Amino acid sequence: MAKTVTPYNSEESKKQQVEQMFDNIAPTYDFLNHFLSAGIDRIWRRKAVDSIASIQPKVILDLATGTGDFAVESLRLKPAQVIGGDISDQMMNVGREKAVKLQVADVLSFQRVDSENMPFEDNKFDAITVGFGVRNFEHLEQGLGEMHRVLRPGGRVAILEVAQPEHFPMRQLYHIYFHFILPLVGRLYSKDVRAYTYLPESVSVFPQGGDFTAILERVGFKNAVYRPLTFGICAFYTCEK
Repeated sequence: MAKTVTPYNSEESKKQQVEQMFDNIAPTYDFLNHFLSAGIDRIWRRKAVDSIASIQPKVILDLATGTGDFAVESLRLKPAQVIGGDISDQMMNVGREKAVKLQVADVLSFQRVDSENMPFEDNKFDAITVGFGVRNFEHLEQGLGEMHRVLRPGGRVAILEVAQPEHFPMRQLYHIYFHFILPLVGRLYSKDVRAYTYLPESVSVFPQGGDFTAILERVGFKNAVYRPLTFGICAFYTCEK
């Protein structure tokens, strides 16, 4: 069983700590996310959205939506409805402002959603996207099982997650960047120092590649596929119901 890593050394549940962490970093999240990835995160989300385009989804759930960048990207597919779900109200408030600014609030809405107990009926969504969020689920298989429940038969899932490169020299560069540079920049620009040391710690204990696709299939998904992106620093998973 994988070790559980939490943002803070407290008696609260992982879910409560993750909510607190993202509420704390919400004001600077978009800036740091794009800055620390050199904008490559936009390319990753574009690839993920392209992977669900062929089923022409009309109703999409972007789970662990944060500030809604993945949800906004999915609007390229002209869906009738996109719901951005998260447990951090402060992150979603940024997303709501973004939707109003982009004049897409009639299609894109935000809702508090617990990944392990979603307030949706069975088979509601044509597609589900998750950007860098499954790593934060308190009970991974329970959250994935809920995703399977609310996805319609034939629906598709696209998941992006931070990963650890396997080969030289990216593995060594990754270690230096994620363990030294990223925490330093996070400390300078964010009021929550712990958030940017939690990231590499949580990645180190999360199932990678084939280990994660095996879990996806164990909870009921089929045709689970893993693709490394950008020399393996990002993991891209797709599966179907």
